[in-house]
Amino acid sequence: MKRIFLTALLAAGILLSRGLYAQDLSPDAVSVMNKAKNRIQAQTTSSRFRMVITAKNGSTSERIIDQYSKDGSNGARTVIAFQSPANVAGTRFLTMDNASGTDQWIYLPNLGRVRRISTTESSSSFMGTDFSYDDISLLDRDISLDTHTILREETLDGKSCFVIQSVPNDSSYQYSKTIVWIDKTDYLLYKSEMYNRRGELVKIIERSDFRTIQERTTAMQTKITTVAAGTSTTIFIQIMRYDDVIPEGVFTTGYLETGRY
Repeated sequence: MKRIFLTALLAAGILLSRGLYAQDLSPDAVSVMNKAKNRIQAQTTSSRFRMVITAKNGSTSERIIDQYSKDGSNGARTVIAFQSPANVAGTRFLTMDNASGTDQWIYLPNLGRVRRISTTESSSSFMGTDFSYDDISLLDRDISLDTHTILREETLDGKSCFVIQSVPNDSSYQYSKTIVWIDKTDYLLYKSEMYNRRGELVKIIERSDFRTIQERTTAMQTKITTVAAGTSTTIFIQIMRYDDVIPEGVFTTGYLETGRY
């Protein structure tokens, strides 16, 4: 199990100016990315978290969300269910990996029906947060879809890290590159920077408050900042459980519509 929704988003890096040097380092970069991506092994995750959305003027709004994830033959399936406040309660979102990519659906109570998320919406804001629809499935993005390079090693908040940059092989992807800071000892992902197609820094993801949950080191706080807008969304995990039994019926559009399986 690799996806912990917004709490563990992954992506990677870019090219170095010297092709030979990049080729020498690429195998190490891929190895580090694989270890970071597969660090937490679990068949399922169940969590509840508090989401705090901070506007440019400093005002905040909060949401309580439940999330259920489960591995499958083609990758992870994840359901996100909004519990409060009243204006978003009952909203449910499903993302499913398949052999050709990722499919996403959303149920909005005011519409009363399930709607599939189109590829043209992938960079749009997810429910008014700083996360896009693409960001939600970023952790499960196949490593082979990007070219990874170790740029350097440096200390971040007292931790010795690999700094890895990745470029998507497909130029239509939302981000032109992503740079991540990964702990050299435990392969914890501390920070991610995402850049747009013009090479501008657009988002920063920072993870903190690492705790041991069922013998797995888990980031209990994740903050994503949209640089130009001056806004941020912070996730505080309140409950996290690994390997609970989750019925297959949860990962269906029928569950999105009814909340029952």
